[in-house]
Amino acid sequence: MKLLALETANEQCSVSLIDNSQELFFQLDARPKAQTQTILPLIEQALLHSHIQLADLTAISFSRGPGSFSGVRINAAVAQALAWSHDLPVIPVSSLQALAQAAFRLGGLTQVTAVLDARMQEVYIANFRLDQQGIMQPLDEEKLLSYELAANYAQFSAIGSGAALIQPSQDNAAATPYMMATAQDIASIARVAAAQQQWLDAAQALPVYLRDDAWKKLAEQGKAN
Repeated sequence: MKLLALETANEQCSVSLIDNSQELFFQLDARPKAQTQTILPLIEQALLHSHIQLADLTAISFSRGPGSFSGVRINAAVAQALAWSHDLPVIPVSSLQALAQAAFRLGGLTQVTAVLDARMQEVYIANFRLDQQGIMQPLDEEKLLSYELAANYAQFSAIGSGAALIQPSQDNAAATPYMMATAQDIASIARVAAAQQQWLDAAQALPVYLRDDAWKKLAEQGKAN
């Protein structure tokens, strides 16, 4: 099994290439909002470094959102194009689940509330707990909520770009560092899914925004930055 994992939903760009048991390649470009310039070169680097061709892959995994509108769109479009052209399945991964997985990878946390800043006085939020396979699994639905409603929805310590927005005075805020998911977290989740052949056709490599009027509010989000 060989999986290519892509992450651009957090306004950064990273690529991971893994097999059944190890990471073959990982690279992060931390420059904000440079995904369109960096995603394809990073994919090329991953394949060259690992001496693997796209046709050799088992599947392509990607962060399907919610998250940065443009970042989510780029991630889904690239994953779909590559998968379609090489007749590969895709494994969409929630960016909130990937954030929760990062909390386990970086801090050993086994239950968290993943929160991403959605602008417009709202956040994307869901609660997660570690399962026996070492994967953070959702305990409820992903939501787009106001700060007040999100604070009531949170079951555990909040992590992510929206954590301070809903729990600005939480006691463990200083002890819980800011965390961001990378393609490594997408790959970890996708490895388990691929082992069970839980994948989709390339045509279903679709972004998830949670905000129905994402196009309408894009200009407003820009003003809020």
